[in-house]
Amino acid sequence: MGSFLFRGIKESLNGFFRLFFLLIITVAITACGGGSDDDTSSGTVNLFANAGADISVTEGGEVVLSATAQGGTQPYTFSWSSSPSLDITQEDNTTGSATFTAPAVTESTLYTLTLLVNDTAGASVSDTLVVTVEPTNISPVALITVPQWDGLATNTMPAGVSVTLDGSNSTDQDASDSSSPIASYAWSQTSGTNVITGVDADEATLTFVTPISSTQETLVFQLTVTDEEGATGASSVSLLIQTDTDTLPVVSAGYSQGIFSGETILLAGTASTSVPSALPLTYLWTTDAPLSVSEDNMVGALTIDESTELSTYAVAPLVESYTLVTYTLSVTDAFGNTVDDSISVAIRPLPTQLINDTGVLQQATDTAITTVQQNDWPGQDAQRGADVVAQNGFIEKAGRGAQGFDFTRLNTNGDEQDDSATTWSCVRDNVTGLVWEVKTDDGGLHDGDNTYSWYQDEVSGGFTGDINGTGATCTLTNCNTQAYVTEVNAQGLCGFYDWRMPTHNELFSLMHFGVPTQAAIDTDYFPNTGDLATTPLWYWTSVPSADGVSNDAAQNAWALDFDSGVDNFLNKSTPAYVRLVRAGR
Repeated sequence: MGSFLFRGIKESLNGFFRLFFLLIITVAITACGGGSDDDTSSGTVNLFANAGADISVTEGGEVVLSATAQGGTQPYTFSWSSSPSLDITQEDNTTGSATFTAPAVTESTLYTLTLLVNDTAGASVSDTLVVTVEPTNISPVALITVPQWDGLATNTMPAGVSVTLDGSNSTDQDASDSSSPIASYAWSQTSGTNVITGVDADEATLTFVTPISSTQETLVFQLTVTDEEGATGASSVSLLIQTDTDTLPVVSAGYSQGIFSGETILLAGTASTSVPSALPLTYLWTTDAPLSVSEDNMVGALTIDESTELSTYAVAPLVESYTLVTYTLSVTDAFGNTVDDSISVAIRPLPTQLINDTGVLQQATDTAITTVQQNDWPGQDAQRGADVVAQNGFIEKAGRGAQGFDFTRLNTNGDEQDDSATTWSCVRDNVTGLVWEVKTDDGGLHDGDNTYSWYQDEVSGGFTGDINGTGATCTLTNCNTQAYVTEVNAQGLCGFYDWRMPTHNELFSLMHFGVPTQAAIDTDYFPNTGDLATTPLWYWTSVPSADGVSNDAAQNAWALDFDSGVDNFLNKSTPAYVRLVRAGR
């Protein structure tokens, strides 16, 4: 019995030890791996991965990964991942080979790389390795950009001027943020008169004023830049500063222009000096225009108004073809230094005018209306066009008239009358070729106080208008525009029988905007236009208005106010004045 019991115990122990050793062997096989102890698997237990040994590398270094696998069912699929993320290149996923470039870091940084292996039976296993990336710091490079002064040698500056040195182009090859490579800037002056006391010296730029002295001197500046890892780089620059007597005035003759003969040339010069003892400055404008240009001028066009003023003007000379003229501003300082600057003025003959100008010769500032040339407010109406050309004597008129207007008086037979005639019935506009009715003050058919409603059988916009509008007053049975045209043609005003209502543009061509205290027309030729005390002075045109259409019919027509100079649409029943027209180009 005892022998039997012993044999049983012995057999049981032998079985236990066999199972124990089997477990040890299984665990040992399962734990076999590469750079770490966390190899894990799924599926069959005989698939093993080896990511390789842990790696240490400096930033920017190339890392080669060479993983292996065994067991399971081949072929295998390999894939790599990283935490934190890395840009890993794996050209063939059937091998464990891969590469990456160690990123830039500012301190020692650990990256955990995970290898995942899959076999064709669906089993997978992973292994990890740790890559330690160590920083390497390349010193930054300080770069100083120096502004250059026109006409002077490199890095030579006048006295008393503001100079800005710029270090913002400094670089750091291994900066983590290439858009902001420099952590701090420090400027210092190592030679010359101190000009940076009280100046911000810890910015990317350094701004200072050069010293004024009777002797030439050199200023030396140093820029030290520091990167995010504490490395520094420095650079210096030397500036040669002129003496007070060598420092020249800064001069600009303004801008080049293209204009017509007789228009105003703006000579808007500017000049300054950075040296107080160089004041006062004196000025002189000259021109290279050939004398032949001005031989036929009706005025002294080559004469520059106030040629010793910094800002003045001239009249463009009479030319027969495109001519380029130069105007030069010479500025002299108290030391006798003279600086010149020039503008080019392209001058063309004034083309034949087919429409009238506005009549405006006044110029404006931000506070006043004036007849004085305003160079500070260029491009105004009074500086361009037929009105100013006529004022300067460059338009030969067939008749007379204010500003650029050119009118001829006609008698009852349509014949031209001398400008001194005291009575006339019509006026010919020599610019547009139109012949206009002249209003009277005799209570008759052409009386300036007569008003009419708008009525027109043709081109009426779908509604002929009001045949006898309420409030209209005249010498006719029906006070409307068509009836008036018919009666004037029946009488043959000035010997003509083709009178009509003017278009909007035709009537607008008579507008004279340069007479703010009277009706907006040349009253020397067009009297009895209306009393400003009874404003507005609406005059009908022949044009129906698309504004105010009812049932596809225009209820309104366009009219012009010879008080304010504006246009508007009026209901066709509205009483308004009429000035008839004929002919035209």
